[in-house]
Amino acid sequence: MTRTLHPVVADVTARIIERSSQSRGTYLARIRAAADRGPMRGKLACANLAHGFAAAEPADKEALRGRTKPNLAIVTSYNDMLSAHQPYGDYPAALKKAVIRAGGIAQVAGGVPAMCDGITQGRDGMQLSLYSRDVIAMSTAIALSHDMFDGALMLGVCDKIVPGLLIGALSFGHLPTVFVPAGPMASGLPNGEKARVRQLFAEGKVGRAELLDAEAASYHSRGTCTFYGTANSNQLLMEVLGLHLPGSSFVNPGTPLREALTAAAGRRAAELTRLGGEPMPVGEVVDEKAIVNACVALLASGGSTNHTLHLVAIARAAGVALTWQDLSDLSAAVPLLARIYPNGAADVNHFHAAGGIAFLVHTLLRAGMLHDDVNTIAGRGLWHYTTEPVLHGDELTWEEGPKASLDLDVLRPATEPFAADGGLKVLTGPLGTAVIKVSAVAPEHRVVAAPALVFDDQLDFLTAFDEGRLDGIDLVAVIRYQGPAANGMPELHKLTPALGVLQDRGQRVALVTDGRMSGASGKVPAAIHVTPEAAVGGPLSRVRDGDLIRVDADCGVLEIDDADSLRHRIPTGRAPEGLEWAGTGRELFAAFRATVGPADAGASIFPSYDAPATEVPVAQAV
Repeated sequence: MTRTLHPVVADVTARIIERSSQSRGTYLARIRAAADRGPMRGKLACANLAHGFAAAEPADKEALRGRTKPNLAIVTSYNDMLSAHQPYGDYPAALKKAVIRAGGIAQVAGGVPAMCDGITQGRDGMQLSLYSRDVIAMSTAIALSHDMFDGALMLGVCDKIVPGLLIGALSFGHLPTVFVPAGPMASGLPNGEKARVRQLFAEGKVGRAELLDAEAASYHSRGTCTFYGTANSNQLLMEVLGLHLPGSSFVNPGTPLREALTAAAGRRAAELTRLGGEPMPVGEVVDEKAIVNACVALLASGGSTNHTLHLVAIARAAGVALTWQDLSDLSAAVPLLARIYPNGAADVNHFHAAGGIAFLVHTLLRAGMLHDDVNTIAGRGLWHYTTEPVLHGDELTWEEGPKASLDLDVLRPATEPFAADGGLKVLTGPLGTAVIKVSAVAPEHRVVAAPALVFDDQLDFLTAFDEGRLDGIDLVAVIRYQGPAANGMPELHKLTPALGVLQDRGQRVALVTDGRMSGASGKVPAAIHVTPEAAVGGPLSRVRDGDLIRVDADCGVLEIDDADSLRHRIPTGRAPEGLEWAGTGRELFAAFRATVGPADAGASIFPSYDAPATEVPVAQAV
């Protein structure tokens, strides 16, 4: 499918390639040097190899002793508490069977932690959430470190799990890697109704029992939560990156098609190894063009703001230097084509039924918004992802996907977008650099100029709301000391219902924070991920109550009325320290707080290929 590339997409791609020339070259040289034409285990000494298959069944031992079959690592995030990951309990056995039938063998190489931001919202555990991404990357690297494997199968779905798995896999970029989704739960209580009950609870108009009933009716079974937050954004991005089988992201758990796709993923992973005959290392799939494709798909679908962190970190792990400005420039050109909650009433099941990823990729390719000339696990060319899986009896095939949306209220062609831009912008000004998602913000609320009310903890803001101190006034809530170096950059989504109540009362409100607001960022303008963060001396540390702040999503500015005075002020407030950081595991992450990089570099503890040798972590530099 050859189309003329949109000039903005072409320009952004060209500058990323130029900016990344040295770092990408370094990365490719390393992974190509690590590749081996025989089985990776072929270089292990006998004692090493014997340890590697000691627990295997006799037939598997025989296969692992030989040098003709590829061995695949299964890295799993299975646990049976989280709905999205519970289906993975049955996957290793099914994958092993499929790999054997494809002429290979598979072993569960390791597990990675999987925590849920939905459970930890507003709790101390949320302060470990973003850090867990890098823990998962390290856990993935440990799982793959034994030199036993010729390829990998990654089992993960939710917020930090998929980015962490991919960052870890890219450190073993010479290995072919297939990501295996589990699918979303069936639709429950509509997301709009859930949000309505949350707001009523915030106003004190319904009790906890009614709120819990609504939440339980929304999050009700196995599978991913059905709103379009970070988890489902992950799934869409893995497919557009070419790391899922086409059309596999949003097939519900426990269905015959889901089971067939899982088996097909195992077979395909075996085929992609050198011994399988179609070698395609993951480091050769995730390149500059693939990263641009992921950015475009995120923007066109109205995806999670968390990926302004994760995509930057993933790109850096592959030697690609992606910036927030790249995302902002793409957003100005990429049309918004999907309305999925919180950007609309539909959930991901409705999106999938309306044409889903197959139609989204089709219309973006036709509009010249995506690179077709990329490597994928399905073969060369993103056009593979305009097809969708179909089960005829026991036979799984891929057929042409829809060429028109089946529901224009949910999914539209690039020629009839919901909006001309992707709704994600970078804000700059004396307060720092931030990102804002406006695809769910009404035009009349996208510019707010109001006095600041400053809080060093989200609970202090909620207390002020409950006590009525925010009633009847316009305000910009500044929630600071919430960045990666301060306390792990927790999501502050508990603020959403209260802010929504104030806005619905006719007050002009906005949020400015160095924290996160999650994939469910909604109708209130929120300048998030502000960098430099307050904990390292960023401007937010010097903001006072009453300062006039302007959040202008239309013009892309984050201003304060007296910027000259701001520079000379002494910082107030502080990040948690000492015993305040003890408990619920937080004290174990002191090294992360001391070394984590800034939000616009992915908020990662890992060095990147483009970082100078003398680079000092931001947390130590100020």
